[in-house]
Amino acid sequence: MSTQPPATPPLSILMYHQIGRYPRPDAHRALFCHIDRFRAQLRYLSLAGFDVIGPAQARERLFEGAPLRRRSVVITVDDGYDDFREHAWPALQEHGFPATVYLVSSLIGKQAEWLSERPELPRLMDAQAVRQLHREGCNFGSHAVTHPRLSTLSAERQRREIFDSKASLEDLTGAAIDDFCYPYGDYSLRARDLVAEAGYRTATTCIRGAANFSDNPFELTRKAISYGDNVLGFAWKLHAKQARKGQAAVPDQGPI
Repeated sequence: MSTQPPATPPLSILMYHQIGRYPRPDAHRALFCHIDRFRAQLRYLSLAGFDVIGPAQARERLFEGAPLRRRSVVITVDDGYDDFREHAWPALQEHGFPATVYLVSSLIGKQAEWLSERPELPRLMDAQAVRQLHREGCNFGSHAVTHPRLSTLSAERQRREIFDSKASLEDLTGAAIDDFCYPYGDYSLRARDLVAEAGYRTATTCIRGAANFSDNPFELTRKAISYGDNVLGFAWKLHAKQARKGQAAVPDQGPI
């Protein structure tokens, strides 16, 4: 695996979670981004001339021979929190930037039940909000049915999480769901192959680094944007922090 800077302009897939108005978090800072900083980051992308694209265009440019002429960014948001609808989407619309939000299909309109250590569970977007944002141009992907660690599941349960979430979200939006995100960044080679078999076109991981270092469209690397990233830190991640870092597929732990 190469650790040299990519020869082509860097393509960064940015990873966000909750975007809104929050006090400085004591822990898990990578799960929060204050809306004021998010707006400043979007302004920077616009002023610096970045090409803000979607996962389909990233796949074309990284793996299918389409030209990658400018520094490019894909904006991805995990989990589908309702604060995206309230805060982040209006900011994105002001710039005309696309974004992909990964939804947990069984928890639409409910709470983020996997965050059991939180004293108050954040709300997730409901079906009406998802349909409205889809009509307005937001791209939605799958974050599985229940937000599990896929490598710990049996082959059949992995299949249900991956296939059933796609079918459910396609029924909800009335459109193809082409993009998948591995919950917790946890995946195995079996899970990766099931994502491809289900008909997704891309899948994102929590492996850090420019997407140019991705081995294939189903193991896309990303850059986490956290609460502490002001414009200077954000620019540093875009321009200087390209090398790949983090764990790829792990062995399956669940029964066959």
